[in-house]
Amino acid sequence: MNKTLLSILTIACLLFLSCSDDDDFSQINDDQEITDPTEEEPITIDLSENFGNEVSRNFIGQIVDANQNPIPDVAIEIADITTTTDDNGVFILNEASVYENFAYIKASKPGYINGSRALIPTEGINHIRIMLLEKNIAATIESGTSSVVTNENGASVEFDGNFINDETEETYTGNIKVSFHYLNPEDSNMTSQMPGMLYAANADNEERMLQTFGMLAVELEGENGEKLNLAETSGATIRVPLSSALSANAPATIPLWYFDEDKGYWIEEGEATLQGNEYVGTVNHFSFWNCDIPAEAVNYCLTLENEEGETLANTVVSITSATYGTTYGATNESGEVCGLVPIGENLSLEVYSSYYNSDCNEIFFTTEIGSFSQDTEETLSIEVPDELEVSVTASILNCDAALLSEGYVIIRTGIYSFHTIYIENGELSSSFLLCNENYSIELEAINTNSLESSGNLSYTLTEGNNDLGSISACETELEEFINYTIDDEEFLITEEIIANYGDNFLTIQGYNGQAFLYLEGILAQELTGSYNSVPFPINAIGFSFVEGPLTTDEYTNITFEVTSFGQVGQYIDIEFSGDYLDWSGNPHTIVGTVHVLRDE
Repeated sequence: MNKTLLSILTIACLLFLSCSDDDDFSQINDDQEITDPTEEEPITIDLSENFGNEVSRNFIGQIVDANQNPIPDVAIEIADITTTTDDNGVFILNEASVYENFAYIKASKPGYINGSRALIPTEGINHIRIMLLEKNIAATIESGTSSVVTNENGASVEFDGNFINDETEETYTGNIKVSFHYLNPEDSNMTSQMPGMLYAANADNEERMLQTFGMLAVELEGENGEKLNLAETSGATIRVPLSSALSANAPATIPLWYFDEDKGYWIEEGEATLQGNEYVGTVNHFSFWNCDIPAEAVNYCLTLENEEGETLANTVVSITSATYGTTYGATNESGEVCGLVPIGENLSLEVYSSYYNSDCNEIFFTTEIGSFSQDTEETLSIEVPDELEVSVTASILNCDAALLSEGYVIIRTGIYSFHTIYIENGELSSSFLLCNENYSIELEAINTNSLESSGNLSYTLTEGNNDLGSISACETELEEFINYTIDDEEFLITEEIIANYGDNFLTIQGYNGQAFLYLEGILAQELTGSYNSVPFPINAIGFSFVEGPLTTDEYTNITFEVTSFGQVGQYIDIEFSGDYLDWSGNPHTIVGTVHVLRDE
C-alpha cells in the first residue's frame, strides 16, 4: 500500500540494547530460526512475503541528536543505495529500490548507537526523522567478574562476566566500556529514537503490531574499540522501570522481542516478568530488545481535507486506543498518513494546530473512528480555522540564477518545529498549519550539489498563500539578475540592469555583452498577476520583448507571472515561459526569471 507511515503505537515498553552493526550479532543471522515446542521442525522467521512488489521510491530525511541538533556525516543506507547527511543532518535518496508495503532506512555514525526507520513508502517524497543516541560511557567493567550497571533512572543490566569479540567470536578478556540509556515511553522523542517501527514476527512467524512499556539502550566495547557481545552460553539480566502511567495495564508476564537489524523488524524471543515496578528478563545476546504486548493489526490510511476539498499537508494527527495508547503521525504532501491500528478497537482521532514541538500546538479537531477488521482507506473532511492555514511558494535558484535542479528548503516555525521540503526544478510549493500569532518563519534553501545555502531568511506570512518570489541558494547571493534560456542556450545578466515604472508602464532591460533582454509591459492595476505576450508596439495589457538582436513580432504562447512588484529600491520578480517565432519565422522556446531592483 503506497502510503506514508503513521508511527505505530508508542505508549508502552521497549528495550533497546545494541552493540553492533548490521552483521555484528554472533547468534543472529538471516536464517534465524525459533523452535516451536509443539513442532519437531523449527519455524523460519520471514515476513517478506507481506511486503508486496519491489518499487522505486524517493526519500528525504534529517538525523538529529537528543538535543534536536542536526548530525552531519551520518551514513544512510536504503536497500543498496548509500549516502551521508550534510551539515543540516539532511539526506536525499531518490529511486531507492524498496517494497510497496515496507521500506527500511539505516543510519550510523561512530560515537552513536545505530538508528533506523521502517515505513510504508508513498509514491511521493517520503519524509524520515531519526534521533540518534550518543554512546555515553555509563560504566567500565571487567571480564570474568559479575557486575551490575545501573543508570540514573533505575534501569540496570547484570552481566555474568563472559564476553566474546563480536567479529571473531573469540573469548574476550579485559575491560569493557558500557554505554547505557533509558528512554521514558511517555517521552515524545521515543518514536524518533526507536529502531524500525513496532512491527514484528511472533514465534509462529505471524505479523503483529507491538505495544511498548519502556526502553533501554546498551552497547559494549573493548579496550581497543572492539565490538563485544555475550558468550554463547552466557546471559544477562535486564531490569526496566515501569512508568506509573502504564502500571494499570501492565501484565504479569510479557513477551520479549529483539530487533533484527538485517530484516528491519522485531522477532519474539523469551519473556519478562513484572517484579514490583520493573520488568525483569534474561537475554543471551545484545541487540535491540523489546518487552511488548502483541496485537493483531490492519493498515489504516487516512487522507485529510479541509471543507473546500483541499488536502491538508504537513498536518499532525494522533490516534488513541484505550487499550494500546496513542500514536502520532503527519500527513504527506498529498494529505495522507498511514500505519497499523489494532483490530476491533474504537479509536479517537485528533488533529493539531501546528507541527511537532511547536509552542502553540493544540488539538482543534477530534472525532471517533473504527473499529476496523480489515485494511481501510478513508478521506476525512474537517473544518480548519482560516487563521491556521498558510502556504508558501517560491522559485529556488542556484548561483547561476537558474532554477535549482535539486535541493531542499527548511521552514522553521519554532525552535524545534520545522518542515524539510524536497526541491526539484526550482519549485517550492508547500502548505501547513501555523499557529504562532505573528506568522513568522525562518527559511533556508540548500543546493545539494554545491552544498551552498541561502542562509536563514526571515518572513512574516499572512493567511492563505504567500509568494516569496525568487530565493537564491547561493552563499554569494546575486543582488539582481535576469536569467533566461532560449532553446538549450542559457543567458545570465547581472549588471547594468534598468527597471523603471511610470504611468502604469514597466520597462526592464539588461545586457551582458552576449545577451540582451528587453521587456516592455502595460500592467493591470494590481501589478502582480499573470500576463500574456503581445506584439510590439504594445496595444494590450501584457509584455513585449526583444531577445538577442531579433525582434519577436509573432507570439504563440508566452506567459508572464509577476510575483512581486516592490517600491523604488525593492524587488520586481517575474517568471516567464512559452514559444515564439523570431523575425525570420524560426520557432523558439524561452524560459526566464527576472529578479531586479526597481530604479524608478
